[in-house]
Amino acid sequence: MSLKQMFLPNKEHYSNRVQYSSCLKVAVGFTLIGSCLLGGCSSRVDNAVAEMKKIHDEPTLPIPPAPVFLPVPTFTYAAQGLRSPFLPSSLAEELKVMAGKHVMPDLSRPPQFLEQFPIESLHMRGTLHDLKGPLFALIEDPNGGVMRVQVGNYIGKNYGRIVGITPTQINVVEVVPDGKDGFVERPRSLIMADTGA
Repeated sequence: MSLKQMFLPNKEHYSNRVQYSSCLKVAVGFTLIGSCLLGGCSSRVDNAVAEMKKIHDEPTLPIPPAPVFLPVPTFTYAAQGLRSPFLPSSLAEELKVMAGKHVMPDLSRPPQFLEQFPIESLHMRGTLHDLKGPLFALIEDPNGGVMRVQVGNYIGKNYGRIVGITPTQINVVEVVPDGKDGFVERPRSLIMADTGA
């Protein structure tokens, strides 16, 4: 089948000359539009190829040299033996003294009531004393109960022994694992909770 047979109408299919001529005009119009579109596409591709060739033929720009970095002076840290600025002086001294002191918790004594709670869950609520007796502290447990404690009592799950009571805090020494199959003493404090009253 020739291109003429594919695109041009056949006279035998049309009854009169007017129908044939109008159909012939439509076929010729479609042919012209298709060739224009194809020609437009090819011209755009040719333009793109020419532009790319023009860019490729341009001289390359020189690459700027890398910046020169000045050497940074070295700093030697020489404060290993000084007190840490992030700890209070009294606590730093206690930790230094206790660092080499290995202890064992007394597992033979019966545990006291406040040893069933983590020390973080206990709150100091106040103190009691008379003129002649020792100072007692009031501690609230997580269940809302308040207990009276004194120096020598134990609180918390790390065998924390109360070593001092002031009107605003309770000082405790805990026995904690040192990570080397032993135990060391660690000081802790319970500060008086602000009830907002």
